[in-house]
Amino acid sequence: MTRSIPAALVTALTQDAIQPFHAVEMNFDAGSVRLWTGYGNRTIEGNTYLGVGTLMGIAGIEEASDMSAKGITISLAASDPSIISLALTEPYQGRTARVLFGEFSVTDVVEVFGGLMDVMSTEESAENVMLTLTIESKLVALQRSKVRRYTSANHKARHSGDTFFDFVSSLQDKEILWGRAQG
Repeated sequence: MTRSIPAALVTALTQDAIQPFHAVEMNFDAGSVRLWTGYGNRTIEGNTYLGVGTLMGIAGIEEASDMSAKGITISLAASDPSIISLALTEPYQGRTARVLFGEFSVTDVVEVFGGLMDVMSTEESAENVMLTLTIESKLVALQRSKVRRYTSANHKARHSGDTFFDFVSSLQDKEILWGRAQG
């Protein structure tokens, strides 16, 4: 996937010492959860991201030259009860999520992955709860078959009152004379 990288970020990444980070934005019905792999709060694109340090891991970000749908996995050792509650009670499947990459000395970031939340699992220990979330690429939608039929009932389910397909069966065996005189 081609993307433009802001000049300030490119310059920061060419320095001898860099401090890269990832930020994750997950959109739920109740609101967005924004986390980053640093400490404290950080403003990214006008939104405040909560620093979770090394408690968050991101695996599986890769580029593909073909149009294959790749997914990623985000792991979070969640000690915040509000995040745990949100993960356990809020519907999340099919909601959008994205992963950003940046460097600590600049405010510019680049989106390295965007997709839809798929499966979340939890594992409890004495100290915290480990949340693991898989996020599938938006390209997964291209692999799903469309369940749409060209029938009157299916069409009316989407467009009530439209009678477009009502006449298909009567036209099926009808002989239509085209381009010649009727005799």
